[in-house]
Amino acid sequence: MLRNVDDLLLRLRAIHAAIRAEVVAAGERTAIEHLSAAVGDDAGDTIFAIDRVSEQILLERFGELAREWPCLLVAEGLGVSGHVRLPAEVEPEIVVIVDPIDGTRGLMVQKRPAWILTGAAPYRGAPPTLADIELALQTEIPLVKQHLCDSLWVVKKDEGGRMKDEIGGERLNRLVGERVPLMPRPSRATTLAQGFGNIARFFPGPRGLLATIDDQLIERILGAPPPGRAAAFEDQYISTGGQLYELLMGHDRWAADLRPLVWKQRGARGLCCHPYDLCTEFIARAAGLVITDARGQPLSAPLDVETDLAWCGFANRAIYDQVMPVLQDLLREHGLL
Repeated sequence: MLRNVDDLLLRLRAIHAAIRAEVVAAGERTAIEHLSAAVGDDAGDTIFAIDRVSEQILLERFGELAREWPCLLVAEGLGVSGHVRLPAEVEPEIVVIVDPIDGTRGLMVQKRPAWILTGAAPYRGAPPTLADIELALQTEIPLVKQHLCDSLWVVKKDEGGRMKDEIGGERLNRLVGERVPLMPRPSRATTLAQGFGNIARFFPGPRGLLATIDDQLIERILGAPPPGRAAAFEDQYISTGGQLYELLMGHDRWAADLRPLVWKQRGARGLCCHPYDLCTEFIARAAGLVITDARGQPLSAPLDVETDLAWCGFANRAIYDQVMPVLQDLLREHGLL
């Protein structure tokens, strides 16, 4: 179990707050063209100038945190390995995986908020997985014109031998400093009809096949819509943390990111979701969402910066029961499973 988990959460929240403040300040004082300039490449993903703003704070603040919790820090931008020991000469006590800005592309042009994502697990020698995470925290990085921003978290606690997942959240008014409690509220809808949900297809390449599967799935579940009407809706939020947030807050009823399956079928490597993008899925599960891989199994990927991940999220068990069997059939029909 993580030691002093409440104190660790407070320290991580402070790190998130520092990153959020500096990234927003950079957006206020710097032209979009500068922040969106490509400055490097890491694990196959483009690094933009705005990413460098968060990386500097990340290393400074985790260097301080590691004085009390020696850690193995896993994140993009940490060299070829994607991880670093802090302090270098000390055996880690915890593993912390971080995405300092999830949703860079939307934030840097001020289209949509991004998210800071963090998951922490005990270090036991063997490589930990997403299933080992005992603390997860995600914090919204708002647009410059946006005054409200949210944070959600969960910690695993041992209460007299009984394990408990304790969820919390906060909404900050950054103009006046007011903070109010916030709790997830996933949708209780039991149908996809007139709701939001989608298969992720953010970038050119596999979009045609993914869109076909999405259309076929909706038609098989809901039937053909009446002329001039929509059966359901979608929202392509280019941020895994953002997608989880939309599910957590009841805005979306389901989501699936299946890009690795398509790229594997084509014998190629494309831009996909990674473990650092999904390091806060523990919050979603603790809130009652159903989060699985493409086969309907729990996610269990190593905490690294390289593994390509397919995942599915459902607001509740009723939505899962509707969507997953049909999705499985379609994936097999298209040769993806």
